[in-house]
Amino acid sequence: MKEEHILEQRIEKLRAEIDDLRYRYHVLNDPSVTDEVYSSLMDELRLLEERYPQYDSPTSPTKRVGGVPIEAFQKVEHKVRQWSFGDVFSLDELKKWDERVKKMWDKTQEKQNNKDLSLSYCTELKIDGLKIILEYEKGKLKQASTRGDGKVGEDVTENVKTIQSIPYVLSSPLSCIVVGEIWMAKGELARINREREEKEEMPFANTRNAAAGSIRQLDPKIASSRKLDSFIYDIDWIEDDGEDTISLPETQTEELALLETLGFKVNPHRKHCKTIEEIEVFYEEMKDKKTQQIYDVDGLVIKVEQKIIQDALGYTGKSPRWGIAYKFPAEKTTTVVEDIQVQVGRTGVLTPVAHLRPVLVAGSVVSRATLHNEDEIRRLDVRRGDTVVIQKAGDVIPDIVEVLSSLRTGKEMVFTMPDFCPVCKSPVYKKTSDKGNISHYCSNTQCFAIEMENIIHFASRKGFDIEGLGIKIIEQLLQEGLITTVSDIFELKEGDLEPLERFAEKSAKNLIEAIEKSKHISLEKFLFALGIRYVGEENALLLARYIRKHFQEKYTDTSIHTPQEVWEIASSLSQEEWERIEGFGPKVTGSLLWWFGQEEKKKILATMTELGIRFVQTSSQAKQNNTPLEGKTFVLTGELEHFSREEMKEKIRLYGGKITSSVSKSTHFVLCGSNPGSKYEKALQLNVPILSENDFLKMIGEERGK
Repeated sequence: MKEEHILEQRIEKLRAEIDDLRYRYHVLNDPSVTDEVYSSLMDELRLLEERYPQYDSPTSPTKRVGGVPIEAFQKVEHKVRQWSFGDVFSLDELKKWDERVKKMWDKTQEKQNNKDLSLSYCTELKIDGLKIILEYEKGKLKQASTRGDGKVGEDVTENVKTIQSIPYVLSSPLSCIVVGEIWMAKGELARINREREEKEEMPFANTRNAAAGSIRQLDPKIASSRKLDSFIYDIDWIEDDGEDTISLPETQTEELALLETLGFKVNPHRKHCKTIEEIEVFYEEMKDKKTQQIYDVDGLVIKVEQKIIQDALGYTGKSPRWGIAYKFPAEKTTTVVEDIQVQVGRTGVLTPVAHLRPVLVAGSVVSRATLHNEDEIRRLDVRRGDTVVIQKAGDVIPDIVEVLSSLRTGKEMVFTMPDFCPVCKSPVYKKTSDKGNISHYCSNTQCFAIEMENIIHFASRKGFDIEGLGIKIIEQLLQEGLITTVSDIFELKEGDLEPLERFAEKSAKNLIEAIEKSKHISLEKFLFALGIRYVGEENALLLARYIRKHFQEKYTDTSIHTPQEVWEIASSLSQEEWERIEGFGPKVTGSLLWWFGQEEKKKILATMTELGIRFVQTSSQAKQNNTPLEGKTFVLTGELEHFSREEMKEKIRLYGGKITSSVSKSTHFVLCGSNPGSKYEKALQLNVPILSENDFLKMIGEERGK
């Protein structure tokens, strides 16, 4: 027994020493021993683990070599919604964003009668890599996943385990979710591309593509061989363990410091800035130094420093209001405009698109660039056959920024917008925006191109999610005249499909079954699927809650079930009533008024009702009719008796409330379990009402434990 105890001690000491050396080398960039010494210790540990498997540990440094290959990546639902930042490309755009943030914060402070906080920013380098979400349970790495669509990503845990700068075990045994960037060094990309060229394989275009390709390898040993690295920059969630030893920091700068303390690698290039002028100085400094970094950088990320202000500002349908990416000047190159063609979008707008001689820019080959509208074409004086300068920033569609008119031969052809729709040949009309820009629209609301884009959107995964109804099938059904509007989809029969190319008896049966299955849908997804302009996923959620509320007021204790009922409520609301929805301005409300004012839309919703479209009414969705917590802000602390922390947060949101991470004067309630921490003390100091779990359940009208 004594010998076994000595062996176990030796193994544990080796693991601790190797992990400390890993941390010094890969996180602190401060190697304390040579590679030979490190390899020798690792060899000894590996040998002992092989001989004595009873001492195996999933967090051993030897596990970083990668596990066995898998057949496919598993989808995982994020516990915390993942967002992407909006972009600005100039100082003027940054100033306008700053003005919007300050204006919104001023309004929020007035509502809350709280003018004690002044706004400032934490500015960090924007690494050109792959976003990663890491979940730790009691200090140990549990899961790593990609961003995906923000709600669902892919489990890449085994590949992430091979990244030396990501700890298996944190310095504190807490449960948390952190977010960061996986990246590849420029030198490593050069090495890999040399090997790929020797094997006559296509080289990676840039470090971002290489990192993304590596992390999605089914064999973790391939990811391990590519020496990926990481920077972690956000804590999305920390579990309150009752003792409140570590709580979510109150500022972004403190959050980065905490991440370092926990053992994560954090980018050292960051600065706390009080003004836009200070941000611009840092921007110019880092723009000059970006080529000196071993990783690719494409700008700065600017975040409101104070977490309480972040919580107050919230999110749009796509991005946080409290942060922005300030991009460095885009990469530019020259090419030739081979043609200019017009596309018809879902709203009927005609967009000119330049078809380019394929060229490599910003790490990828591009062959098209948007010309936006006729004003842009005139401003640039771009013609078919012109040599042009294009620029591309990250994943943004390329723009033509300049025409090299000195290279013209005289054969270039002037382009004018068509008077008739290129798809349905209907007359085109012009519309001037608030900013004075002129756009061209097809006058035929039943235009093939418009309907096709609408139906693609309608059947997409975020809408009705009709499996098997892809772009090619939709185009075929429209061409054959089997569908002309979205409601026609639900009238299709197997016999309609079987004679068509691409269809056999089984595939026709499968599609009809998928259509039938899709008839039961949540109100939120239904509203998104309608394709109302400016109503994306987040606005659809707000819209669904608002419509349910009005329906309940009109028809007491009745749940909303059909598209016809949606029409009855929505068509009766004025613009003033629509604007009561938080975040809905004149553009969104004007779009809603127009959409629900169309007689043809009324007929479509009535037809859908007749064809059996019904809204799924789970117990959770039914409760959303009742929002007694609307506008109320909650902070949670301590150990709850009947619910997990996430279950309670979901319940608060379900009834219209909001959750923030720290207690302030603007907090409405602190929901307190047993063994509360410092948040409880702060609530007492600020006279914020404190609720027990039972108090809260009485507030929402639920019996305990349900």
